[in-house]
Amino acid sequence: MLDVRRLILLRDLARLGTIAAVAQAHSYTPSAVSQQLAALQREAGTRLLERTGRRVGLTSTADALVRHTEVILAALEAADATLAAARTGVRASVRIGAFPSAVRTLLPAALVSLARDHPALDLMITELDPVGMPTALRNRRLDVALLHDYDIAPVPPDPALDSIALLEETVFLAVPRKPEHTAAQHSAAQHSAAERTRSDPISGARDAQWIVGSPGTLCHSVALHACQMAGFAPAVRHHADDFAAMLALVAAGQGVALVPQLAVAQPSPQVRLLPLAMRRRTRVAYRRGAGGHPAVVACVAALRSATTAFLG
Repeated sequence: MLDVRRLILLRDLARLGTIAAVAQAHSYTPSAVSQQLAALQREAGTRLLERTGRRVGLTSTADALVRHTEVILAALEAADATLAAARTGVRASVRIGAFPSAVRTLLPAALVSLARDHPALDLMITELDPVGMPTALRNRRLDVALLHDYDIAPVPPDPALDSIALLEETVFLAVPRKPEHTAAQHSAAQHSAAERTRSDPISGARDAQWIVGSPGTLCHSVALHACQMAGFAPAVRHHADDFAAMLALVAAGQGVALVPQLAVAQPSPQVRLLPLAMRRRTRVAYRRGAGGHPAVVACVAALRSATTAFLG
């Protein structure tokens, strides 16, 4: 019988690419990971790993075994969900991951309803960038997570996760609000620039200073991608990972920024919000097979209700 824990190491090697990265993800030493993979290869009775230069790759048999591993792990999650559903009451520790704008807007109401309707749930919120949430779900550091992507930069589905759609938001270009000019002061050139900004806000901001997320975050990569699609590389002046901080910098005339609908519930009078065609899409994600777990079902229902109430 193959050891499931060793299969997980093989799966993570396929995903992360190096034994060192697998070791770091599991808080093992590289030597311990290598020993476990060697033991799995002996159990399998066939070659699973092959060395290419200084890297270790997977054979075609190992690739097939990784696909089976995802099915096995999903079946174990489903079995756990079946047992949990057979118990009386909804009892579990649930670790919920969410991005900052959802923590401020959607999570408080969801937590209130969960505490009222399911007092035996032990809930813990962790604020994370969406880039890190799939790994946290796979490694069981989270049980439920709010993930998002943008329609201009879709994130491929993760074979270890299931998810359901929660919210689709308008994305705005936030720009400093300039003082009103009289008709005489408003030249033809200024009028033309204003028209370009209204019809194509991102192209109209090609000469502006930009405020974007930190490198490595989804917000950073989406801002750069949106500008590249408009035919230019943005002049980045500031990095900020909190949309409230971004909007404060925009209000202070420090640049322009992309902000989603959840972040602009109370916009500053010093900021103009120009709606864009792009959308941010949020999903509730959990490990594949766990969708029937009573705690996951309760969390999904509470998040849906909180989203509906927030949007009015």
